[in-house]
Amino acid sequence: MTTRSVRPTGRSDQGGAGSPSATLSHLGKLFMICGVVGVLVAALLIPAGVLATGAVSSVDKFLSEVPSGLDVQAPAQATTILASDGSTLATLYAQDRRVVTLDNMSPFIRDGVVGIEDSRFYEHGGVDLTGILRALVATLNGSRQGASTITQQYVNNVLIEQLVSAGKSEEAKLGAEKTMADKVKEIQLAIGLEKQMSKDDILAGYLNLIYFGNGAYGIEAAAKLYFNTSAKDLTLPQAAALAGVVNRPAYYDPITQPENVVNRRNDVLAKMLAQSKITQAEYDAAINAPLELHITESAQGCAAATTAPYFCDYVQQLILNDTAFGATAEERTKLLYQGGLTIKTTLDPALQKVAQEQTTATMSATDPLQRGSSIVSVEPGTGKVLTMAQNTIYDPAAEPGHYMGNFALPLNDANGETLHGAGGFQPGSTFKPFVFAEWLNSGHSMMTTIDGSVRRYPTGYPWQNTCGTTTGEYDPALAGSVLLPNDDPNHYYAMSAYEGLYNSINTVTFQTAAALDFCNIQKMATSAGVKDGLTNEPYDLSAIPKLIGTNNVAPIDMATSFATFASGGIRCNPIAITSVVDASGKDYPVQGADCQRTISEDVAAGVTYALQSVLVRGSGWNIGLDDKSNAFAKTGTTDGNIDTWTVGATTKIATASWFGSYQGNADQWKNQDITINGKYYVGVDGADLAGGQWAAVMNAAASNPAYAATAFTRPPASMLQATAALVVGVNDPKPGDEPVAVPQQDSSPVAPAQQESAPAQEQSTTAAPAQSESPAVDPSSAAPVPSVTTSPTPAGKAQNSNGATPAKR
Repeated sequence: MTTRSVRPTGRSDQGGAGSPSATLSHLGKLFMICGVVGVLVAALLIPAGVLATGAVSSVDKFLSEVPSGLDVQAPAQATTILASDGSTLATLYAQDRRVVTLDNMSPFIRDGVVGIEDSRFYEHGGVDLTGILRALVATLNGSRQGASTITQQYVNNVLIEQLVSAGKSEEAKLGAEKTMADKVKEIQLAIGLEKQMSKDDILAGYLNLIYFGNGAYGIEAAAKLYFNTSAKDLTLPQAAALAGVVNRPAYYDPITQPENVVNRRNDVLAKMLAQSKITQAEYDAAINAPLELHITESAQGCAAATTAPYFCDYVQQLILNDTAFGATAEERTKLLYQGGLTIKTTLDPALQKVAQEQTTATMSATDPLQRGSSIVSVEPGTGKVLTMAQNTIYDPAAEPGHYMGNFALPLNDANGETLHGAGGFQPGSTFKPFVFAEWLNSGHSMMTTIDGSVRRYPTGYPWQNTCGTTTGEYDPALAGSVLLPNDDPNHYYAMSAYEGLYNSINTVTFQTAAALDFCNIQKMATSAGVKDGLTNEPYDLSAIPKLIGTNNVAPIDMATSFATFASGGIRCNPIAITSVVDASGKDYPVQGADCQRTISEDVAAGVTYALQSVLVRGSGWNIGLDDKSNAFAKTGTTDGNIDTWTVGATTKIATASWFGSYQGNADQWKNQDITINGKYYVGVDGADLAGGQWAAVMNAAASNPAYAATAFTRPPASMLQATAALVVGVNDPKPGDEPVAVPQQDSSPVAPAQQESAPAQEQSTTAAPAQSESPAVDPSSAAPVPSVTTSPTPAGKAQNSNGATPAKR
């Protein structure tokens, strides 16, 4: 299909003889136009009392109806997306244009355009009979000269702009394509327009609308493109050059035809001198000045937002999906790309720079391994998105590392409209805090002893789920099934629920879940902000492996859920936009965070308390966070080390960091026996690459007083109280039951088996009581658990019988 590009045009006064037939045709049109104009102008000159009857009255009516035929609205303007500090992230436009007032244009450009295009502009009434007669003489002499006034050119370009804006560019007529009826209508509209608008307003509208070549629409964009200045600050030589470009932007192209531009500029200067708009000295200096271009192209679109292209795309989709910006997709698209919006966002550009540098450094987009990395941060208590970065190249071209999907986002928004999201990744053990939160929410203590040696869950095990059904098994007696594995062979023993969380022990998570209602676990995750990244439905717990993170969840939702804990149980939906104002100053409503309490303050305090130990003695002990006293986190690693996470927060910022394989789950995408950036990994753990880039962003935030962390609320004493050991199906120990003694234990950290060195002993202000850690309980002496048995660690790793993948730390 052939498309047609239509641009606002200036007056055509190119020289050169045409064919005799063309000359006669042009001459005929001019004579007819003279007649029409003569009648119209004569009507305007007749005294008002005579206008009551006959043809003169009809002419007056003809002119009075002009405004209904011309919709003089602000032309298409570029939209600007701003960071939270007001700096520009991106510019979006169908036409690169910035409308400015006449006062914000150099007098030289005003006088230069009038001088070369329409010297009698301030004298005629929209149509210049003198100019038409001059054009007649030129035609009789074998050349051509434009007769359109600036008002007529403005009318013509407004009509073209209306058609282009309505998607009817093929109906626009240029130059010789115009019929006599078109010319008459143009004259009618020009005369009528001068009855409605001042000369200065017409000139300002013209200079804001006209095309200056190379994608620059309007004088402000042209000044920026060619001279890297504003319309207000154009010098005389610069203004004269741009005034000359209007007539034929391709022929007088400053970039490709500089000699033509200089010649035309000098013609403009001569006109300005003749009309006493400049002095002889100014003329002499300007005519001898070189054409000094400072080409500054206005990169547009999210691809040009080098520090935040995927965040830009997110903002773009939020506007396009919101009916507050138009009832239809077409209306919203037009407003976004032509409405001159100023969109203020929540992005912190300093933190974003760190996040982008970190994701890129974790793995280059063009690395042959083709893995992904992502960081997204939100502010607890407000939902403001502070960072959103990933290591791929925002480009639709089918090249290595080019990817248009946003790792941070779910596939669609809540209404099913696309967000260009990747749809999330398996969160692995970062889902365990929600099981732990429901354990506390149901009245349990985190210091209750849980039997971590239980590994067999046969078919028909009585899982509780009051809003659905939960099935699945870990039972080597069944073909294709295995015993429930932990990440290492060192933690199959009885321990507190607290230690089971910070050391990320699968068997402890399963035993606590066996004493809970899976419906309530799901509700807890939903309350925090977790949802399925592919469907936006609540996290599915219909199969037991999902307890340890086998459903896709978007990083932004993981960050939101941890922000809920960090804010004391107040969940805020993520927001990226704080204000939208159009070119006329109209404010548009934007989506709010809808902050509300969804988790009790005590439960949130209990979760943050336990997760602080992840960073000092648990699965994230080797993460390089500078200050661990007021931060918490959870690591996650899925089978095959395909998805690895660190998610954590302070009271001021929550960050989800992911590193993994976004192109599939086959063996080639496993992150085992692999060398990345020169470092060999037996298996990439959540604390490794994801943990490193998470720490970098959190350390950068800590250096900003705006994100200065404060201490978390301590959980109530009942959550730290020793109780009887849990025996699933036999008892349900709660704080306040008959107290039991728990043996004193060594509180030294136990490093995961795959890590290279043991951690140094660290002190934490929120360390658990010594007696609650790793109690020396012989699994064989534990109370019997119906339908559940213990067994040695199996060699290797396998999937369970329903095909779900057991998660690691």
